[in-house]
Amino acid sequence: MAGICNENIFSAFFKSQAKSLRNYLYFKYGNEEMANDMAQDAFIKLWEKCADIPEEKAKSFLYTVANNASLNQIAHQKVVLKHAKNVGANESTDVDPAYIMEEEQFKVKLEKAIESLTEAQRTAFLLHRIEGKKYAEIAEMLEISVKAVEKRIHGALLSLRNEIDGFK
Repeated sequence: MAGICNENIFSAFFKSQAKSLRNYLYFKYGNEEMANDMAQDAFIKLWEKCADIPEEKAKSFLYTVANNASLNQIAHQKVVLKHAKNVGANESTDVDPAYIMEEEQFKVKLEKAIESLTEAQRTAFLLHRIEGKKYAEIAEMLEISVKAVEKRIHGALLSLRNEIDGFK
């Protein structure tokens, strides 16, 4: 029984999990390069220990290893989430300049509001709203209960609504 040590099974597992793990790490820590490195390192560790990891525990092992490695690497850094700016957004000639300015101010306000969330709230919220993950998937990734995921997302929404009037 090769399980996750089988190259075909490992390859399929990698293809199904790599992007999700990378995005999870990026949402959690706000650093794309670190997310890529930590995801790659987690898969390497999974491959090295594949004989000891049952196939059904591989996903949990992967997320735990990646999360722990990331926490160790940034133990003394402040977590800040940054969003890519749309370069071409201001070049449109048929849009009211006041609207563009208002939109940019809202974007900045939203980014600051998301940054001000607790790490737990921000991670759960972004995994749900940006990645489209279901509560049960998030609970499995974070190794918490579905109720805890619900509470984190609810808390994030309340906080965002307080920060930004009319946030939906």
